[in-house]
Amino acid sequence: MGLLKRLKHGNNGSNNRATKNDKKKGDKSGESEPSIPLSEVTEASLEVWRGLPAKIRQDPSMVSFQVENERLHGELFDNQDDINPFGEADDESSQDNSEFITINVTNETGESRELDHIKEKDAIQPTHAHQAIGQPAASTSTATSTFRGSIPTANYNPGGLPTQLHVPKNDDHANPFKNNSKIVCLFFAWFFVMILLMLTKEKDPHSKQISVPAYDSMKSFIVPTLPTSNTVKISIYGAFLSDDFANMSSNVLELQLQGIMSNLHLNQTSDELKNYTTDLTNIWKVPCLPPNEFDTTNLLKKHHTFTIKSEDREKLVENDGIIRVIFKSNMNVNLPLKIAVDTSPINQELGILYSAFVLVFLYALIIWEVVHRTFAAILASCLSIALLAALNDRPTVEEIISWIDVEIVLLLFSMMLLVGIMTETGVFDYLAVYAYKIANGSIWALIHCLCIFTTLISAFLDNVTTVLLMAPVTVRLCEVMDLNPIPVLMAIVVHANIGGLMTPVGDPPNIIITSNHYILTHGVTFLIFTVHMTVGVIILTISTSLHLRWKFRNINSLLFHESKEIKELRRNILVWQRAAQSISPFTKDANIVKETIMRKVKILKHQLKKRIAKGVLPSDRYKRTLEEMQNEFPIKNKPLLIKSSFVLLFIVALFFIESIDSIRSLSVGWSALLGVILLLIIADKYAKLFKFIMNINNIKQFFFPPRNDMDAVLHKIEWPTLIFFAAMFVLMESVERMGLIDCIGKLTELIILSVSEGHRLAVALIIILWLSAITSAFVDSIPVTTMMTKIVVNLAKNKALGLPLHPLVWALAFGPCLGGNGTLIGGSANILVAGIAEQHGYRFSFMDYFRLGFPIMLVSVATATAYLLGAHVVFGWQ
Repeated sequence: MGLLKRLKHGNNGSNNRATKNDKKKGDKSGESEPSIPLSEVTEASLEVWRGLPAKIRQDPSMVSFQVENERLHGELFDNQDDINPFGEADDESSQDNSEFITINVTNETGESRELDHIKEKDAIQPTHAHQAIGQPAASTSTATSTFRGSIPTANYNPGGLPTQLHVPKNDDHANPFKNNSKIVCLFFAWFFVMILLMLTKEKDPHSKQISVPAYDSMKSFIVPTLPTSNTVKISIYGAFLSDDFANMSSNVLELQLQGIMSNLHLNQTSDELKNYTTDLTNIWKVPCLPPNEFDTTNLLKKHHTFTIKSEDREKLVENDGIIRVIFKSNMNVNLPLKIAVDTSPINQELGILYSAFVLVFLYALIIWEVVHRTFAAILASCLSIALLAALNDRPTVEEIISWIDVEIVLLLFSMMLLVGIMTETGVFDYLAVYAYKIANGSIWALIHCLCIFTTLISAFLDNVTTVLLMAPVTVRLCEVMDLNPIPVLMAIVVHANIGGLMTPVGDPPNIIITSNHYILTHGVTFLIFTVHMTVGVIILTISTSLHLRWKFRNINSLLFHESKEIKELRRNILVWQRAAQSISPFTKDANIVKETIMRKVKILKHQLKKRIAKGVLPSDRYKRTLEEMQNEFPIKNKPLLIKSSFVLLFIVALFFIESIDSIRSLSVGWSALLGVILLLIIADKYAKLFKFIMNINNIKQFFFPPRNDMDAVLHKIEWPTLIFFAAMFVLMESVERMGLIDCIGKLTELIILSVSEGHRLAVALIIILWLSAITSAFVDSIPVTTMMTKIVVNLAKNKALGLPLHPLVWALAFGPCLGGNGTLIGGSANILVAGIAEQHGYRFSFMDYFRLGFPIMLVSVATATAYLLGAHVVFGWQ
């Protein structure tokens, strides 16, 4: 009877309580507790068994030793504390305390020794920001609530992902040398920028208006000064055709540079000047509009850089010669235009080096977190303008402002306001509760639902709007499930960039590609683009999901801390392993006991592996949390939610209307801004305006309203993110102006042309895809897409190459969108999510994102390469 009591007590102990369900499943699969026949139990093995801790002695796996010992020596009584040395640890406090186990083992000679103490103590991290920066907290052992908006403690993080709150670092202050070095380096960078901008003037070439006569009559324009190098840049403004329409008109304007060896011959006739002039360059042909459209068309700017031979320039300098521009037109009317001549254009070789240096400087500041990324972008953009000044090409303030893409900034500003106002309704908390209920406590089911939903939304909305809508829901869900929001937010933004591939309106690079006239007129319609890209997006979504499952195959790497059940399993495994190590395997009897213990360790490890892989919350905890969340997070303001939803649908409708060429009238930026203004007008505080005015006592408040409402609205905007985008636009335009983008484009064309004809399509697809992807990971995707679109069109136009257009377009669409997943500043949505995470108290650095995003980018680009080669090279799907 004593044995039965002890077995019953053991079955109700902490070990069996933690692994109860796993043991049932193990029995169904053929697993059972390890035991040995009673005939193999000897007195010597019983002596070893009695030296083990009571918790191990009373385990069901030791039933043979228990029965034989009771038969030979009677019942062995153990204290309750000896049987359960860990206690009943029902809360986090008891689990986090130090625990000691002393094991006495008797060897063959009867000598007794004491094992080392087993001590487990989980490191308690600061739960709130005031604790993280050193202020005292009431109690560090109290379990943090997983709801009510608090941030769980980060006790366990095997994945190495960041989980802490965003707290200002004091490392630099603790290390004066590091802090002073940073200040000195940044000061010299500022001083360098200041000196260059003080010593150089803004370059604004004065334009002159001339008229080119009809019927091939020649018109000359004298260049004011000789060039400082072998290049001269000519910019003309007139009724010209873009390169995409060049084959649609026979009207041509021809330009050429000629040198006159002495300015004394300027007064001579054209026939007399022939003896003193020489052609310095080849002819530049510019396609023009028909004459009947001269009065109605907008002026188009064209520019070309002429290269002069060194010996010709030296002769001009020695003979005090001059350079003139010769114009000829084959039209039957005069052609008016404006011309600007730059005799000191950028040195392309130095420009490429300078632009590469600026990018390295920016990434160094961001990767090592020397300063905040917004300040790093501002400093790098100022440095790029200073380097342009050093190259004698300092832009004017008007030019710099024109480089900022106001449409994207306006879209971000408006959608931030919309999402901020919708947050007041509680809809994101409510959606989080609903998604939590659907997932039924399964972590991976929840993550996959969020990722798929993000992919579908991003196909029809731009990815910036998508992450603005999805990020608050994701953060709330992660908080209630004790998940680390950072890797889940990264997965969301990766799928947003992938989903943007699906349609021409899903991502800005797609809009640039499908807006090209040559591509539009050669069969790349909305439907064809969507069909080809949807197949690839489905494949990429599957491969990315598999990559995430493999990356976080240990579900605890996504959790702030391990569950109570898993912690107890780990402690039990440790206890059993230490017990096995304490037995000296010098005798057969000791080996019997040790093998029994090791079989138990194997079963415990198997149960631990299954529990970790499941990623499902315990049923009681799931139901309790769901009930509390449903009570705590209802819809707070239904009227405002209805109005916000109406405005959101209104904005989405305008987005779709904007994508139709025949009725296009509003840009996405204007659509979002008008929608937000409408929401501010019809919001509750403005809807009651009439009643407010009717109260005579409120006349003063009406004319002098409190500023709290507008301040609260403006505080919902991520101003550092907007400033970062503005600075990056200036930086990327400067880099393009210094020649880095054009250099990459020319190298691409040379490589493709050097390949044999039979392999050109495959090589072209690989180069376009990988080059645009890798470049877009480190440089903004918009200038990269613009450059690569020109390359794709030129390759398709080249009849000698025989390359089909459509596969090149698909490769170009995949490249920039997938490349944006590679780094934190590779895509607009990436930066936006980082800002939203920081606003919620979760901060991740450039390298944190890089460790997850860059491998995903490589795998997804490799998957897209296989898809393109299989579909268009192997099967010939054109």
